[in-house]
Amino acid sequence: MINGAHFLLYSRNPEADRAFIRDVLGFSSVDAGRGWLIFALPPAEIAVHPSEEDSAPNSDDGVAGVSLYFMCDDLASTMKSLEAKKASFEPTEEAPWGIVTTLALPSGARVGLYQPTHPRAI
Repeated sequence: MINGAHFLLYSRNPEADRAFIRDVLGFSSVDAGRGWLIFALPPAEIAVHPSEEDSAPNSDDGVAGVSLYFMCDDLASTMKSLEAKKASFEPTEEAPWGIVTTLALPSGARVGLYQPTHPRAI
């Protein structure tokens, strides 16, 4: 039986992104050895979206690509709290499924952050 999910976030500066996830986002972690942190995530959902065959984000080994979005109850207050810790965001947008922005990691990678207006599975 499947009992969890493990996401891989590829980074050009993993040490800085790990520190950001630990110190700014406040996620707890375990050290898997030599400073390799594995973070606990909040409850998660998965949705399957259609894509064009030539644009589907897949890795070279055929594993399906994913986009990471963190969810929150109040996007404005979450952004304000994280901005106080020097996080930066793109402007927010109203989407049919929620209020959305992207959060910059120190490496330059971005992850989504949104306040859902759709029904939640969790």
